[in-house]
Amino acid sequence: MMDGFSDDPFRKDVLAGLSKPQKSLPSRWLYDARGSQLFDEITELPEYYPTRTELKILDANAADMANAVGTNAVIVEYGAGSLVKVRILLDALENAHAFVPVDISASHLKAAADELETDYPELLIQPIASDFMASNLGARLPEGDGRTVGFFPGSTIGNLSDAEINRFLTSVRADLGDNAAFIVGLDQPKPSDILVPAYDDAAGVTAAFNKNILARINRELGGSFNLDNFEHEARWNSEDSRIEMHLVSTADQTVNIAGESFSFTRGETIHTENSRKISRAAFSDMAAACGWRLEQTWTDENDYFAVMLLGAD
Repeated sequence: MMDGFSDDPFRKDVLAGLSKPQKSLPSRWLYDARGSQLFDEITELPEYYPTRTELKILDANAADMANAVGTNAVIVEYGAGSLVKVRILLDALENAHAFVPVDISASHLKAAADELETDYPELLIQPIASDFMASNLGARLPEGDGRTVGFFPGSTIGNLSDAEINRFLTSVRADLGDNAAFIVGLDQPKPSDILVPAYDDAAGVTAAFNKNILARINRELGGSFNLDNFEHEARWNSEDSRIEMHLVSTADQTVNIAGESFSFTRGETIHTENSRKISRAAFSDMAAACGWRLEQTWTDENDYFAVMLLGAD
């Protein structure tokens, strides 16, 4: 019965991650259709400063970004989500040629792209349902007379390890080609009393977002998780400058998934996401090692968040 799952990357990641001494699940699997909807709700919460802060930066500096991008550009948004932020850039651009949103949730992507097509009828929109970490997207991008520009807002870059950031920046450089640009959002280091509530809100939306991956495992892999037996926890790891999201088992229990069994002791956790806070200087050095140079940086008045424009070196 489980043979049909054998080549499923979700199944492989779940079984491998839950077999580790520190159980873990890759954060990209949090974003199914329901997870994407819940994340959109998170961005509007009062505790969650990154989205509203970045939106202010984009609103205030879109004209400068558009001048740097130039005319007839092809915009490629990695991990596109609801496509709210890119509208600010598209409105400021002169004669943008095409927009390519890339997102792992096909249904969420289609709905957002359809809405964008209605509002921008002259813009060529070509969505790609794919993990943004996938390589070789370049062959699927439309050709234009202007600059090809990657767009990666939010703080998703902080979900990645150093090795993943290196792989991602190198892959994007190959995707976009020479004379490309890359606009990246970067959450900045700040006190934990600001950070922890942003990932553990009073309304419990982030908890629902985190626990949704267990419901997804139940639905797609025949899992037997009892969601009431797990609690959401956000931890500040000062040594690694990151917020960690965990699902904490509240009881000794055994869970069956795709024909395999996994035992949990009370207090044991599944590590589901990291959100690192990377300084501008550190990220600039990472980018330089992958063929990018820093062209411009925009921040808010509190230096909570930065938007960085990289150019292909």
